Amino acid sequence: MTRRFLFLLASSRTDGNTELLARRAAEQLPEDVEQRWIDLAEHPLPDFEDLRHDSDHVRPVDGATGLLFDATIAATDIVIASPLYWYSLSGQAKRYLDYWSGWLRTPGVDFKATMTGRTLWGVTALAHEEFEVADPLVGTLNNSAAYMGMRFGGVLLGNGSKPGDVLRDTEALTRAKTFFAQEAPLARFPYEEVPATP
Repeated sequence: MTRRFLFLLASSRTDGNTELLARRAAEQLPEDVEQRWIDLAEHPLPDFEDLRHDSDHVRPVDGATGLLFDATIAATDIVIASPLYWYSLSGQAKRYLDYWSGWLRTPGVDFKATMTGRTLWGVTALAHEEFEVADPLVGTLNNSAAYMGMRFGGVLLGNGSKPGDVLRDTEALTRAKTFFAQEAPLARFPYEEVPATP
């Protein structure tokens, strides 16, 4: 099966540190892996309206919603490239994930079953050397993947504030070389973790 990576750029800045780091990691993917890049700032989603309990659900076909729905269900791997904004995902990235709630009830597509077994990845740049401050972002992605029965490849973290800073983070660039080559385990909620045997 051909792997199809969907890179979702979720920054308010073009060519920002997160995008630079994501592109460095993507350069290492084999040539037979398909890559599709979508900038969420160029394809903004409307405000999410929670219609989960309404009966009138339709498959999105127009505009950014249709584009992102089709791209999502076509991908084997989804990479959310979001800078760390207030210690979590950017507004664009969070809104995209909010839409998953609506897509769960799209007629003719079992969205959850479609996503099960696929892989969610994250890439983020942050202006902290203490990567623990990104734990809320990592948790959001991990728990979203766990709910959907997806694999979670983790989050590639890099340090950068001013444009281009991350290209001086040699440790992040080293991690980028093998990030997508690692085996992504099935995502689990934290409370499902089995404690280590003493």
